[in-house]
Amino acid sequence: MRKTPVQTPPRIANAIGVFDSGVGGLSVLRAIRSALPNEDLVYVADSGHAPYGDQTEAHITQRTLTVGQWLAAQGVKAITIACNTATVVAARDLREQTHLPVVAIEPAIKPAVLMTRSGVIGVLATRQTVQSESVARLCAQHGEGKRILLQACPGWVELVEQAELHSSRTDALLRQFIEPLLAQGADTLVLGCTHYPFLSASIQAITGQDVILVDPAEAVARELVRRLKLTLPTQASLPGTTRFFTTGDVKNVQQVVAHLWGHEAEVEAFPSQ
Repeated sequence: MRKTPVQTPPRIANAIGVFDSGVGGLSVLRAIRSALPNEDLVYVADSGHAPYGDQTEAHITQRTLTVGQWLAAQGVKAITIACNTATVVAARDLREQTHLPVVAIEPAIKPAVLMTRSGVIGVLATRQTVQSESVARLCAQHGEGKRILLQACPGWVELVEQAELHSSRTDALLRQFIEPLLAQGADTLVLGCTHYPFLSASIQAITGQDVILVDPAEAVARELVRRLKLTLPTQASLPGTTRFFTTGDVKNVQQVVAHLWGHEAEVEAFPSQ
């Protein structure tokens, strides 16, 4: 009898590790996969502890170090923090405690300043992000002569975690925080949470096409290429693998990942909660 070959799981060692408080970081993973189709990727959705935006700094730091150190122990060659809140609270701690390159996303205030025509920019993010010293520093460094409106958006992360991207409830919750910014003249909106690009179609339907939405995911992918000195793939390059883990309910997260990622994906339970 012919034996069924054992399926080898996608690789972790020498992969690029990516993590977020939940599934929102898939927007960054998508940009990395597009830029680096032959690299192995491993993604951790810390959905069992989402959203980070309403947590204490101590808890966010603890979760960032737990996931980041686990990725480092598996032998990844770089870690991407695909979560603005984790970046502004705990990126420094993770860099100090790992020997790896850590590429961290942050709100794209600098490019938004270059794009605005009205001089008014809205930054849509979690409460922890808009209240952070890092965002205050970005505004001070790049916002001279511009009006930067920082807007916390409670409830938006939960919409994406539930894959509720288009509904009357979604529309109402988006309008609650977007329309006041538009009324103040904002013509450029920074998507300051990696969950929010999945809401971009619904956001753009409210703002109209004249308002620019700024998503830094592609910039993160470019920074990975630069930091790791990666070569662009050739036709002969083998396609990279992608492996998914979550601290949340595996079945539920797998359904949401399949919806947002665009095809079926096996999600595994994160081995350390």
